Amino acid sequence: MISRLLMSVSQNEIERTSERTKIGLAGAIKNGHIPHIAPLGYKRENKKLVVDYSTKDIVIRIFDLYYNGYSYQKISNLFNKEKVLGKDNWRDSTIMGILENEIYKGDFVHGKKTKHPTYYENVVEPIISKEMWADCQVQKKKNSRSYQRTLTYLYLQKLKCPKCNRILGGKATTKKNGNAYFYYYCNDCKIEFKEKVIIDYFSQFINELVEYDSVVNQFFLPMIKQKFDEPKEQLEKEIKEQNNKLERIKKAYINGVFELKEYNEEKKIVETAISELQNKLETTDCTEELKFTPKDILLKRDIDFINKVKLEKEYKARTKTWKDYTRQEQADLIMKYVDDIELALVGKEIIVNQINFRESICKPCQELYDNGYIDTTKPMILGNVLGSVRFSNYLPEEEVGEIIMRLRQYYDVGYTEATYYVDKQMFYFNFAEDNSAIVRVFPLEDYYKLDPDNKMETYRFGIIYINEEDRFQMQEIDTAFEYIPDESNDSVIYTKDTTPISVGVKPVKFCEENAQEKN
Repeated sequence: MISRLLMSVSQNEIERTSERTKIGLAGAIKNGHIPHIAPLGYKRENKKLVVDYSTKDIVIRIFDLYYNGYSYQKISNLFNKEKVLGKDNWRDSTIMGILENEIYKGDFVHGKKTKHPTYYENVVEPIISKEMWADCQVQKKKNSRSYQRTLTYLYLQKLKCPKCNRILGGKATTKKNGNAYFYYYCNDCKIEFKEKVIIDYFSQFINELVEYDSVVNQFFLPMIKQKFDEPKEQLEKEIKEQNNKLERIKKAYINGVFELKEYNEEKKIVETAISELQNKLETTDCTEELKFTPKDILLKRDIDFINKVKLEKEYKARTKTWKDYTRQEQADLIMKYVDDIELALVGKEIIVNQINFRESICKPCQELYDNGYIDTTKPMILGNVLGSVRFSNYLPEEEVGEIIMRLRQYYDVGYTEATYYVDKQMFYFNFAEDNSAIVRVFPLEDYYKLDPDNKMETYRFGIIYINEEDRFQMQEIDTAFEYIPDESNDSVIYTKDTTPISVGVKPVKFCEENAQEKN
């Protein structure tokens, strides 16, 4: 009896100790103390896992390459060729492990290989967004390790059979004149249709998608993201740590710890990291100095619209549209933005039911639109003619006045107001008589909050427009395409009334030339 009692007490104590250990471990994980070797892109600081700014871009690049269709093997071969981190032994299993690791989106799974793993969310600073991580998990089904096509299919892996919901295959025929014609099919359901069916549907908005990609993703968001993701203080701290590491390597070599070959290899890795961090610091300095904001996105799109009207020849010469893209470039854009395309069968005809865009692309776009910093095209009645106008969401009056004054540094834009009749869902305004073109229409109040049930009879809207006789005020036409008016111009008085102002500009896109000019 005593023996059993002692065993029972011992077992109870073991279970209590185990429970306390689990609770302590869970608390430590939630505070960033991850019980594993720091993965690529992270390092330990005060026993916590923190972002390693000297290697985090390698992780980001791996996710970007995979997101854009590269396989594990292709990424590892590329890294071996470039000798990333001075290594030529990158393996596809290494790439796969990085892409499947939840730590890069800020989460951690403890006991991943057990029957009952524990999932912890938001325990460390993420390197990539949760949306990007999820997109790459979906991409596993779409990337192939060894299969390469000789022809480019724009919508491959994006189309599902309207009957059985399986991914459609692609095939092509090449005529004697060299032209290739593409088809998509389902063997099981005996469905086949031309690629033109999808292209005709895409043509309704594809140029707007190209413009959005060019203005938002290529120009402004990378710089805005750089400003917040790589703060100057953190980069300076990382450069100091790498310099200290370089000094330790030198001392180790002097003391005979390293051979000359090993010393040179380690030295090269650290010097490369310092060089990359220094470049990022210079870019961040320039980004902070230029002070790009979401308002700049709306302003650039307004200027592009005016340039399209007033400088049509120059605009076409400088602007790349969808039809100017190669098939590979078109496929890359579709891969980047489109998750899948839903089809429907009407009789014997295949039609496009819906296009589902990637959440990681839609989310920032929707946030910009909700906050009034990006426009969309909407059908409206212009006089007696059915047309379309560029519409943006509500912005405070002070910000509207600022944008108008910045536009006036380039063009004699006008401002007026109009009444929108809710029940008829149309405007009645006519600019045809004075040869005016509407740049953008926007609500003067936040009607989503004021009138969620659409019970008001009328809404007040502001209209920015240009006259046929307006003149471009810059000496060089290139300025209208490569620069935007600077909001920090002290001579600008924010008002919707016409006010004479002097011109101050800043580059649209950061480049080395801009940095040299500022130095």
